[in-house]
Amino acid sequence: MNPVSALIFIVFVGGAALSFVARMPMGITILLALIGVFLGYSVKMAQQWEKAVVLRLGKLQSIKGPGLFILVPIIDQVATWIDQRIRTSAFSAEQALTRDTVPVNVDAIVFWMVHDAQRAALEIADYNSAVQQVAQTSLREMIGSSLLSELLSERKEADATLKAVIGAKTAEWGVTVNSVEIRDVAIPASLQDAMSRQAQAEREKQARVTLGAAEEEVAQRFVNAAKLYAQNPEALQLRAMNIIYETTKERGATILMPTAMVDAMNPGAAAFALNMSRIDAGQPPIGPSVPPSGAPSVPSAGKGNS
Repeated sequence: MNPVSALIFIVFVGGAALSFVARMPMGITILLALIGVFLGYSVKMAQQWEKAVVLRLGKLQSIKGPGLFILVPIIDQVATWIDQRIRTSAFSAEQALTRDTVPVNVDAIVFWMVHDAQRAALEIADYNSAVQQVAQTSLREMIGSSLLSELLSERKEADATLKAVIGAKTAEWGVTVNSVEIRDVAIPASLQDAMSRQAQAEREKQARVTLGAAEEEVAQRFVNAAKLYAQNPEALQLRAMNIIYETTKERGATILMPTAMVDAMNPGAAAFALNMSRIDAGQPPIGPSVPPSGAPSVPSAGKGNS
């Protein structure tokens, strides 16, 4: 009995009691009592999110609600109240084997609602339990047809697959599946350790491949440089002079050069490069240097212009 029908029942039964106390005709008292009982049973109220399935003599009469509605006493009855709000059902699959025979424990949740109150009331006895059982069965089927790597890395695709499969089965009962979300995929600890070692080995392999590729590229560039220097001896001499210059920029640096290397280069140019590096470092040049053609002369240490 809802608040409205309870109020009506109290008003009419109270009126019948007052008429009896006031010694009014018995017919009026009985009539008021019957009206109170009739309206108290007949007036029903469904909330905004509810639907009432009304049967008349065992057959579907109508779907009522939301709001107030009246039933015919004795011959009408509300078979069930259907809540049409979105609901959630948690389900899981324990020790389910993937396609690559890996045991996993998967927890998921499904969001669903009743969109057809008539079918939900007449087509299935307990749609709440049925939705959960269908969801669990579909989850096990999906796990059995998927690889472990797919379950771990492709969560959104797995959610969409479960939603489509579960929704196709529950649509016949008037139930709509809004979404399915896999919350956790747990694997045995021993397998986690093996996967960690495998990932480490893969990273080590990739690092060695990258290092080998870098060494191959450097070697190829050295080969190209050797060919270039072989075709241009002057370029090799300039490179050697540059190396000497860069090396002797540091204070106290000493260079030992083979005689053959000195003979191969222009001695004057080599001495000039050496003195230039000493001047840049703030040190006096070594002896008189003869600059190469076109280069400015470098004065010796300790001698000024007269």
